[in-house]
Amino acid sequence: MSDQINLRAYGKINLGLDVVGKRPDGYHEVKMVMQTVGLYDSLKLERKKEPGIHVATNLYFLPTGEDNLVYRAADMLMKEFGVKEGLSIGLHKRIPVAAGMGGGSSDAAAVLVGVNKMFRLGLSRKALMERGVNLGADVPYCVMRGTALAEGIGEKLRRLPPMPDCFILLAKPPVSVSTRFVYGNLKVDSLPFHPDLDGMIKALEKNNLDGVTACMGNVLEMVTIPAYPQVQKLKDIMMDAGARMALMSGSGPTVFGIFDKKEAADRICRMLRREGLAKQAYTVKPYNSKE
Repeated sequence: MSDQINLRAYGKINLGLDVVGKRPDGYHEVKMVMQTVGLYDSLKLERKKEPGIHVATNLYFLPTGEDNLVYRAADMLMKEFGVKEGLSIGLHKRIPVAAGMGGGSSDAAAVLVGVNKMFRLGLSRKALMERGVNLGADVPYCVMRGTALAEGIGEKLRRLPPMPDCFILLAKPPVSVSTRFVYGNLKVDSLPFHPDLDGMIKALEKNNLDGVTACMGNVLEMVTIPAYPQVQKLKDIMMDAGARMALMSGSGPTVFGIFDKKEAADRICRMLRREGLAKQAYTVKPYNSKE
C-alpha cells in the first residue's frame, strides 16, 4: 500500500447545457456535453496511523471538515470499507471556486480514486462513479473525465469522441453566482431555445470543431447574464478577439472561448487580468486522457 499519493483534479466546461424538465423532487433534468480541461487542483494524500481525516487547503475560506466534499469523499469510502487508519489531505486549489467548472466535484472524485488506490479497496472506475453520485451529480463525470454526454441530473453518462484540438480561454469575472439562484429562476417550460446537442455529438464523431462550436449553447445564461452582465461582457470580448465561440460554463460565472491560436487566447487572457475583468484567467487545452 502507498503511504503517499499525489493527484490532479481537472476542471470541466459545458460545451452545451440544456434543461429538459423538472422532477417532482425539485431536481432539474439536464442534457449536457461535458469536457475536461487542462486546469487542475493538486491533492496530496498521506496515510496516517492515527484514525481520522485531516484536510488542509491553500484558501482560507474553504471549510476543512465535514462541509468539504473532499473530506466527505474520503469519509464515505473509509467507513464503508472499515479503514481504521487515518488520512491527511492537502488540497491546492487553482480551479475557480463556485464558478461552474466543477472544481469541488473533481476534488472529491480524485479523493475517491486516491483512497481506493491507497487502501487497495479494489473498486472499479464504474463502482467509484456509482458511489460518487452520493456526493454530487457531477462527481461521477469527474471520475470518468474526457468528453461525455450527461443526462438525468448529470449522473447518466455516455463517453463521446474527444473534442478536436484547440485552445480554451477560461475567465472568471469578480462575482460569485449561486447555482440555486440560477436554477430557481429558470423557467423550464418557456425556454426560447435549446442547444443542438445531437448535432454537437455528430460533429464530435466527425472531429469537426466548426460543427461543435456551431452547436454550443447554455440555457442557464438566460438567468445568469441579466443578473451578472459581466458574463456577457467577457463573451463579447472573446468573440471580438476572434474566438470561434464563447459561452458560460455551468451556472457561471466562468466564461470560456474556443480559439485556434494560443497567441490570441494568451493576449486576451493577459488583458482580462490586467484590467481586472477576470479574477482568474487561463489558457488551456481540452484534456482527454482517461487516467
